[in-house]
Amino acid sequence: MTQNIKKILYTHTVWEFFLLVIVLWVAVLVSAGMGYMNIGFYDVVNIIVTSITGNSEQIKTLEEVARVIVMDVRLPRILCSVIVGAGLAVSGCVYQGILLNPLADPYTLGISGGAAFGASLAFLFFPEISLYVVPCFAFSGAVITLFVVIWLSSGKTFSRDGLSSNSLILSGIIVASILSAGISFLKYIADEEVSVIIFWLMGSFASKTWTDVWILLIIVSMGSLVIYFYSRDLNVIALGSRMASTLGINTGRVTMVLLITASLVAAVCVSVSGIIGFVGLLVPHMMRSVTGPDNTRLIPVCLLSGGILLVTADTITRAVLPVEVPIGVLTALIGGPFFCYVFRRNHLKNRGKQV
Repeated sequence: MTQNIKKILYTHTVWEFFLLVIVLWVAVLVSAGMGYMNIGFYDVVNIIVTSITGNSEQIKTLEEVARVIVMDVRLPRILCSVIVGAGLAVSGCVYQGILLNPLADPYTLGISGGAAFGASLAFLFFPEISLYVVPCFAFSGAVITLFVVIWLSSGKTFSRDGLSSNSLILSGIIVASILSAGISFLKYIADEEVSVIIFWLMGSFASKTWTDVWILLIIVSMGSLVIYFYSRDLNVIALGSRMASTLGINTGRVTMVLLITASLVAAVCVSVSGIIGFVGLLVPHMMRSVTGPDNTRLIPVCLLSGGILLVTADTITRAVLPVEVPIGVLTALIGGPFFCYVFRRNHLKNRGKQV
């Protein structure tokens, strides 16, 4: 009986995964054809295939402008949005599992605030230097913030007892508040650069290159593999540290590895895209109602769903709306009310069960 249930769940998960993969690829191809110059779906497929295979005869028959638009302008931006969405969703899934809090996301531990503070410093003191200085400063700010939060919330050692969920959340709130004040001060003294800082803080995928795509792909892929490797341990940790220790799991080590890995993934995503809210909060919460709490199923589904959500939002801002709105603003405007609806519905459902 148990074997049959496991087989059914495994088959169901495989179908979910492949369905999401198909939806993601269709979303990418449709998005690549949308914009100021519309390009047909089959033309987009032809351009991508011929560019990958290097078929010179077919490339000559394609319009050069369309090929440049798809391969050099739109596709890097689209793939960046997919990878960032996947990274933020997986990070949110890990935070919610470690902190045992369904409202946890990269903002909870101040990771996004640290990246924003680092980027603001770069815009203020190095306005004329290459654009890659900003992601480096943002990533450094996020990493430093992570270790400050861990240092504040831990005791002499990074044990599970010295690194509790409550202490992590409180430390994150404290550090995020300090960073928010620091960002406000930097904007106050920025003068002419304040508009650049504000625009970055709202999030955008404009002007992304293939270099950004490869950096994101390498870091997010490696981080996701590490997270998935510990997904079963994360399931046990959710049952409590005593139960996990009884089953032979080193909760302190696993918690630290997952926490650092998820934070690094979120840091590199935020450093490239700017602040994009609600992806790490909304996607795991929604997908958990579909797959259940098992992280071995939830993490791959969140990875794909986050990519689908963010590439859809970026396509709307870039190709549907008459004026391009920063994607962080759009995700907050759509995600906030929708999450309120989901949260309220679940709250009423749970209260009805108690009655």
